[in-house]
Amino acid sequence: MAQIFRPSTNYVAKGSIAVALLVIGGLGAALYAINRSPYVTNVDVHREQPVPFSHKHHVQGIGIDCRYCHTSVEKSSFAGIPPTETCMSCHSQIWSDAPMLEPVRESFRSGRSLKWTRVHDLPGFVYFNHSIHVNKGMACAVCHGRVDQMPLMYQKNTLFMEWCLDCHRAPEQFIRPKEKVFDMEYTPAEPQDVLGPKLVAEYKVRKLTDCSVCHR
Repeated sequence: MAQIFRPSTNYVAKGSIAVALLVIGGLGAALYAINRSPYVTNVDVHREQPVPFSHKHHVQGIGIDCRYCHTSVEKSSFAGIPPTETCMSCHSQIWSDAPMLEPVRESFRSGRSLKWTRVHDLPGFVYFNHSIHVNKGMACAVCHGRVDQMPLMYQKNTLFMEWCLDCHRAPEQFIRPKEKVFDMEYTPAEPQDVLGPKLVAEYKVRKLTDCSVCHR
């Protein structure tokens, strides 16, 4: 029987397989890059807000403590969004006629809350409790970054599950003294690899990695 395919067909077949593998690998790499890009994660993306609130000005410039606005962060799962009355406690006296603060004044007059855009917004199937983290020595800056250096608030970390697990598997790398949780300029008094394990033992921090811890 006469040969149907020429010998060179073997090279074509092998070449096409190699090209297909490269295309599949390239598509996989592209999808991986897109999934970790700011387009998906919102990392370093400034979200539009009704008022351009500057954490840098209020925290670093004026020295306002996180808990002044986020009043429930030490006792609740939710850190809390400050009511308009909190803003007006200062802005009824200073910058009281500033045009960019008109939404705040209108909210105060009407009693309708400002509709802030959440910057750190976990999916509904994820349970997170601010108070347990704060009371175990996990600082605001660990998750939110140096908000005292942010003129406009943005998300510093991906909030991916693997990012959470990095801390849950090795809390000694991130923990700090409880009294320094809200200190944005904190510098450890001794190396973290020495201080961390001591604080983990003192605060009885467990390495919780079971699915049910966050997915309830």
